[in-house]
Amino acid sequence: MEPAEYDLMDAAEDGMWWYRALHAQVLDALDRAAPWHGPLLDAGCGTGGFLARLRRQRPDQPAAGVEYHARAAARAAAKSGVPVAVGTVNALPFADASFGAVVSLDVLCHAAVEPGRALAEMLRVLRPGGVLVVNLPAFDWLRSTHDLRVQNARRYTARSAAALLAEAGLVRVRPHYWNSLLLPLMVLQRKVLARAPEGRSDVAPFPPWIDRSLHAVCRLERLLQHGGLPFPAGGSVLATALRP
Repeated sequence: MEPAEYDLMDAAEDGMWWYRALHAQVLDALDRAAPWHGPLLDAGCGTGGFLARLRRQRPDQPAAGVEYHARAAARAAAKSGVPVAVGTVNALPFADASFGAVVSLDVLCHAAVEPGRALAEMLRVLRPGGVLVVNLPAFDWLRSTHDLRVQNARRYTARSAAALLAEAGLVRVRPHYWNSLLLPLMVLQRKVLARAPEGRSDVAPFPPWIDRSLHAVCRLERLLQHGGLPFPAGGSVLATALRP
């Protein structure tokens, strides 16, 4: 990503509604997955927001991160208190079967990432029976100036995400959409209000009352998901899968 986007992420990810909702979705997915044991790797951890959330909520869970941008990796280590290596998801700097879980949030979509190669690496470092959780931006028609700023080259559907993971050799692939209730607002913001090529990043501080309101909608969506209600579309696709 552009260095400025790392700065925005670092400033926003501890409090912004979207990051809090994303991290809650990932923790839910880890809880729903088959029992797994061992350290967790955040592959492409950025400035460490998820690792910090994990450390706060599950302090006994061993974890590590890897991040391509050296300054972001240093910030992630300082923020989370876990080791973060400088490296690429295309060639993870870890031994085979090192981790019980791998999390990778909005990484496979980046232009510098080779999805097939990166997934092969994630599969390699997972232990047998280990769980992979990936989050991906949804739908090519939602592409916006934000994608340009963070260098997203690909957006996915639930079906294409499932096919990608299955082709990599993962099993029990379970994708679902989220950020669904807010999808109409996302379309309005991306397709109507921010058409100029110089449009700002989607990562930005919100007035507190708006942030609280958006997060409340995401919490409602999680409750509906826990009740078994599926959503046919959303701003993101989150998928879990297991290494055989």
